[in-house]
Amino acid sequence: MTKSPCPPLADDQWPESIADLKDGFAGALNVYRTMAHHPDLVRAWAPLRQHIVKDTALGLERSELVILRAAHRMGSAYEWAHHVSRARKLGMSDDRIAAMRAMPAGVDGLIARAVDHLFDDKRLPAALEHELAAAIGRAAVFDLIATVGFYSVLGYILMTYDTPIDDVVVAEMVAAPL
Repeated sequence: MTKSPCPPLADDQWPESIADLKDGFAGALNVYRTMAHHPDLVRAWAPLRQHIVKDTALGLERSELVILRAAHRMGSAYEWAHHVSRARKLGMSDDRIAAMRAMPAGVDGLIARAVDHLFDDKRLPAALEHELAAAIGRAAVFDLIATVGFYSVLGYILMTYDTPIDDVVVAEMVAAPL
């Protein structure tokens, strides 16, 4: 296996220009420790991350469904494992989580279809957009689209630099596989 040119940065390697972010989201996960090789990107990333991850019109559960489907479609083991963990913490069942690898029923299926269209067609068909807007609201549709884009970029970074799944998530997946 080739050694990554951008492994997650250790605390003693952390860039001074983003020292204020180390004790927050940026220092908490290997994905952001990998992105710390480009401090300006991490700094610019922070406000969008706040909206996509915390303040989304999707709500936390629907957001996790979008991310799980995107992780599945990208083949991002890091994002899949991390978001299985996050979905479980939100109280989602393993069956509901696993269904995002197939085609679930109801609104979960509507979300899965939307993510699939974004990956496959780079857009939502008008009928699906209308159905989504009726089910979850138009602002949530915008946030769904933005979430797929945001996590696609993270997936590209993770897979390009072979970012390792964080140890705590590996341990959780070993102790309680999906």
